[in-house]
Amino acid sequence: MSGQYTESIAKSPKIAPVHKIAVVKTVPKVETNKFTAVSFTGQENKYNKDIYPKGLTEDMKDILKDTKSDNRHTVILNKTFTPDASTVLYDSIFWGPQIEDAMPQGYGEGSAKIWEQYINDAEVVKMEAGCGRMQNRLVTFKDGLQACVRYRQNTDQIQGEIFSFYVGRLLNLTNLAPSVVRIVDLKDKLWKNVANDIAAAQWGSNRAVVLTQYIPSLESASIPDIFRPTTRHLNKYDILKMSLKENDTESKHILIDKLRFKDIKSKSEMKNFTYINVKLNKKTIDKFLELAQWSDLIIFDYLTANLDRIVNNLFNYQWNVNIMDGPAHNLAKKMDSGLLIFLDNESGLLHGYRLLKKYNVYHSLMLDNLCVFRKRTIDSLQKLFTSKSVGSLLSDMFHKKNSIVIRDILPSLPEKNAKILIERIGSKPGLNKQLTNTTVLN
Repeated sequence: MSGQYTESIAKSPKIAPVHKIAVVKTVPKVETNKFTAVSFTGQENKYNKDIYPKGLTEDMKDILKDTKSDNRHTVILNKTFTPDASTVLYDSIFWGPQIEDAMPQGYGEGSAKIWEQYINDAEVVKMEAGCGRMQNRLVTFKDGLQACVRYRQNTDQIQGEIFSFYVGRLLNLTNLAPSVVRIVDLKDKLWKNVANDIAAAQWGSNRAVVLTQYIPSLESASIPDIFRPTTRHLNKYDILKMSLKENDTESKHILIDKLRFKDIKSKSEMKNFTYINVKLNKKTIDKFLELAQWSDLIIFDYLTANLDRIVNNLFNYQWNVNIMDGPAHNLAKKMDSGLLIFLDNESGLLHGYRLLKKYNVYHSLMLDNLCVFRKRTIDSLQKLFTSKSVGSLLSDMFHKKNSIVIRDILPSLPEKNAKILIERIGSKPGLNKQLTNTTVLN
């Protein structure tokens, strides 16, 4: 078995290696003739009753033994497993290196800083309709790069967009395109070339807008089957089932494990596997890469209470049962890498929080059934959960990234909203369990 683990047990008999669990067993004494005895009852004094050819493997002998009354099989629980390149899942809940190492790069903190610096010196030379709502605009800069500009009459939608982006940065998510806030000012070199276009768009001066890096080659993203109403859960058993199904790994060893589990006194021993090591094919890796990003999306949308993505699909399902089969709202996928892009986050943190009484059941629905996470996301959440400082972190980020001119026009996130965010980080029992335990074994 690939992967590394250390184990300590009280007994000293010979240990036979098996897959998924380790067992202490007593090996029957081998006769000197060409036959050897195997007991169906597991009793020493019955060994001379059941004779099988000497060539029978130890695994098959062990399968044939009746262990229901045999207490010699001791499951080793105090083991420490070290994930390696073939690990799909570990600690029962975390995506393993085989998935994490294949994740698309996305847009991290470095990308965000580069975009900020770029906008500081940029000049818009063209504005055209696009990027969603009527007053939004697709702008083109001098060098040909483009951005989507979000313009809203309500300030809280601009706050929701940019502070949701900041929350994504605190969680180390790489699925949100780099975004910055700027003020519409015709004296600013950013806008001076497009005064007529701004007037045609009916933009008011001294209004805050969000400029988000335009990402080409996007396609719609569908809701994975496992998150649709007939299933709607993701746990380690789902990962194991998909790993075996897609990779045709029903090998002799796995068959032996299955037969062995039938004879183990407590079937809970089978449920207590904590890791999966199997070499996946590309099709399965791609599926798991998408599911890993969905685990981040579910957490992100729950924390920010985004109304305009999966909650939109879930809410409308009561009138249109086919809506879950269509594209997910405000979610796209890069054609070249499979990176999911979380679009349109303006309802997060403010508008979404005001409507929690009506929509929180839909926010909770997905998270309550999610049991597989990215370790880096949980680590980031754990820091926020422990420090209770997410409000001050967001405020500091807002002040460092934006000039006093911007801050005079666009308020920071209200303190009451920061408190709601803190409450949501620690409010779900399933998620809270992961944040209060460094290693979870079920």
